[in-house]
Amino acid sequence: MQLVDAMKLIQKVATYFKENKVIEPPPWAMFVKTGVHKERPPQDPDWWYVRAAAVLRKLYLRGPLGVSKLRKLYGGRHRRGHKPPKFAKGSGAIIRKILQQLEAAGLAQKYNNKGRVVTEKGRELLEEAAKAVLKAEARKG
Repeated sequence: MQLVDAMKLIQKVATYFKENKVIEPPPWAMFVKTGVHKERPPQDPDWWYVRAAAVLRKLYLRGPLGVSKLRKLYGGRHRRGHKPPKFAKGSGAIIRKILQQLEAAGLAQKYNNKGRVVTEKGRELLEEAAKAVLKAEARKG
C-alpha cells in the first residue's frame, strides 16, 4: 500500500462499507459510547463504518491483532473527577462485533490463536482505496 493520508483512506473505505452494505451497525450502535473514558456517544452518524475501516487498516499495518490489543489502541484518558486521570481501554463489544463483521465479509480471518489478520480480499480493498486517494490528490495538485 502506498503512503497516503490515513484519514482520507479510512474515509474512502468507510464510504465503501456504507454504500455496498458490507458492514451494518447493530441497533444499539447509536446509543453506545466507544469507551468508559468517553462522556458521550459519537456525534457522527456513520461512526461505525469509520471505526470498521480504521480497524481494518490497523489489522493491515500491525496484524495479527486481537480484541485486547485493539481495545488498548482505541482507549484514552479517563478523567475521574478529583482523582488523577488514568488510561482506560476502549469498548471491547464494539471491536469484537466489528471483527466478526469483517470476518463474515471475508476481509479478515483468524490467525493461529494470535488474533486476526487481513485476507487477500481485504488487502486488495485497502490498496484500491489507497490508489483512488492518490489519484484524487494528484488531480487536485
